[in-house]
Amino acid sequence: MWNSSPEIKHSRSRISGILVSHRINVPFPTENIWILFANNHFGLKEVSYLCRMESFLKDLFKGQDYDEKNFFLIAGPCVIENKELLQQVAIRVSAICKDLGIPFVFKASYRKANRTSAASFSGLGDETGLTLLKNIRDEFHLPTTTDIHSADEAAMAAPFADILQIPAFLCRQTDLLVAAGETGNIINIKKGQFVSGEAMKFAVDKVRKTGNDKIILTERGTTFGYQDLVVDYRNIPMMQAHGVPVVMDCTHSLQQPNQTSGVTGGNPKMIGTIAKAAIAAGAEGLFIETHPDPSKALSDGANMLQLDLLEDLLKQLVRLRKAVV
Repeated sequence: MWNSSPEIKHSRSRISGILVSHRINVPFPTENIWILFANNHFGLKEVSYLCRMESFLKDLFKGQDYDEKNFFLIAGPCVIENKELLQQVAIRVSAICKDLGIPFVFKASYRKANRTSAASFSGLGDETGLTLLKNIRDEFHLPTTTDIHSADEAAMAAPFADILQIPAFLCRQTDLLVAAGETGNIINIKKGQFVSGEAMKFAVDKVRKTGNDKIILTERGTTFGYQDLVVDYRNIPMMQAHGVPVVMDCTHSLQQPNQTSGVTGGNPKMIGTIAKAAIAAGAEGLFIETHPDPSKALSDGANMLQLDLLEDLLKQLVRLRKAVV
């Protein structure tokens, strides 16, 4: 077990074919990290990684009462549809999380630039969407997040959201990652469907080189054929080995993309399975898009969790987390 220190980070090296960990002094805010490495001849085989919440996440959640040993939740509708939807979801999810001691980030995208069809809803307009998102932060005293899609969006969105999310398809875009890092906001990079967990170190490094160490990585599935995704849970400890908290996207990982209808499909009945396995694998956070009526959602309704089902699922996950940590 390692003693906590704000100046300690782990790194990996090979000695006689054995993967080992050692401590080096770097300006990266980690606290109470314990890592146990095992390996085979291919490299990392298993990492048991238990980490108290990073200091930047503690700052993010300082206005909330929560169990520090709990996972944190990023949740909300896929896209900003209207003020009423945002308020309904914020009220319900924040109440559930308060009862269960779960730190909560409200998520809603002000713009969806990666829709399958040009006819699909992409947002209410940048200014309107970002203002509505900020209003949720101010009214409910919740940290917020939204995705950005180009370098020039980073500075525009940064004042309105605490976390800037980099979409999976764009996780290798250097200009985007650098611009996001330079805002000083927390940056959540989603692992590309075509990228290994180990290779995400390059995305992390691009942000760190801006002087921003406030980084989260999110697993959201790996391409399996043309119209499906699978989750490789080895990516959770592999990405934690980069010295960052890891989130499991429990909804987008169940997408069924590239449908000929022009609308992405999904399998929301498996959300609980994905979430439970992620908690068992040691993920620090969960990402769950939710909507009062997914069938009427303007984006990603096919893989969102119905809002009424969220509380029971979170209760199960909290019990599981207590058994794991």
